[in-house]
Amino acid sequence: MSIADKIYIENCRDILENGFYDDELEVRPRWEDGTPAHTVKKFCLVNRYDLREEFPIMTLRKTGVKNCVDEILWIWQKKSNRISELGSHIWDSWAGEDGTIGKAYGYQLGIKHKYPEGEFDQVDRVLYDLKNNPASRRIMTNIYNHADLHGMNLYPCAYSMTFNVTGKYLNGILNQRSQDMLVANNWNVVQYAVLLSMFAQVSGLIPGELVHVIADAHIYDRHIPLVKEMIERPQFDAPKFHLNPDVKDFYDFKVEDVVFENYEANPIGFKIPVAI
Repeated sequence: MSIADKIYIENCRDILENGFYDDELEVRPRWEDGTPAHTVKKFCLVNRYDLREEFPIMTLRKTGVKNCVDEILWIWQKKSNRISELGSHIWDSWAGEDGTIGKAYGYQLGIKHKYPEGEFDQVDRVLYDLKNNPASRRIMTNIYNHADLHGMNLYPCAYSMTFNVTGKYLNGILNQRSQDMLVANNWNVVQYAVLLSMFAQVSGLIPGELVHVIADAHIYDRHIPLVKEMIERPQFDAPKFHLNPDVKDFYDFKVEDVVFENYEANPIGFKIPVAI
């Protein structure tokens, strides 16, 4: 069993057994047929993944690694909001007539800000501080920009990363306001563990801990039987994770530079309806 499997099973059982059901509340999300998409949820799950021990990828069902990495590079490296620049169709449902998701995600990371040291966007400021100010307690990003929420087709779910250098290790805290546990949980964990590892490599550091804080961790009503079936599946050992050691600049990373050796996992095994 991988550590990611163990944590995921514990989270889902806790939500199903002790969570709050919002069946009687008015909710925004809808299923494709227009039916309200209700959930059972827990407030504030906090999960810790030590990347020195094991890479946190689930084996209960296979995580689509290439699309997963492609999306995180689309947001953090390309700083894009245009879906044509993304390899998958994950964001198609939230694209506007202009082919973008509005002023969300990568758009926010690419906005430049003035500092005493010069002008940086949020990503470049993090990379600068990791090399020049590793003792700083201010190395963070935040894309939940209230001034631009009106222009976002979806408010950011994973909205903030805080980086902390402790000795030779780079640690990070991912803050997430909302998480669809079936669709997105391990997807986001893998993405930000990869991102943390990339930032560590180009900064001469070693990946340490990734802490994932989820304010509203929920399972949608139509996902409940799928989750119940999935958490009873056989599990496998986590694969070995490798980054191309020749990459020294974050902007040179490509999807193929991320390798999972001997990744064994159950197939997805079912069609997952997505609430919009």
